[in-house]
Amino acid sequence: METVLLALAFLLATTGLLGSFLPVLPGPPLSFLGLAVLWFTEQHQPSTSLLGTHFIAATVITLLDYYVPIYGTRHFGGSQAGTRGATVGLVIGLFLGPLGIVLGPFIGALLAEMMAGTRINRAFRSALGAFLGFLAGVLMKVAYALIVFYQIFRLI
Repeated sequence: METVLLALAFLLATTGLLGSFLPVLPGPPLSFLGLAVLWFTEQHQPSTSLLGTHFIAATVITLLDYYVPIYGTRHFGGSQAGTRGATVGLVIGLFLGPLGIVLGPFIGALLAEMMAGTRINRAFRSALGAFLGFLAGVLMKVAYALIVFYQIFRLI
């Protein structure tokens, strides 16, 4: 049973790492579950404080992943229309696969800003903020997944 749990922990952590890039997979929660599975082993149990810290981190990163592209749009001078466009673009992008997730906030912010009458250079800056926000979210998720991998291998 110990071997099965170790394999499951590794599989979940690997899937969590893939979820950092593939938007259809919830990367941080899957990575956390990989670490949490070790709780049920006899020789490789993580401490409750480690699990609690990683639970909070996975929750915060998951929530931030949806907010950061919107923040990036605002930070780069986007209007309320650009923020809404980035949000709509993200939601529509979810149904269009990985490329849709990457480009959805950018295209959504760009189109919304242009429909609101914003000049193209300002609309482009707003869309660039949405794209950079998306990249920041990916970096957060990858960093978290790698930290979880480190923790799992440290415990094994």
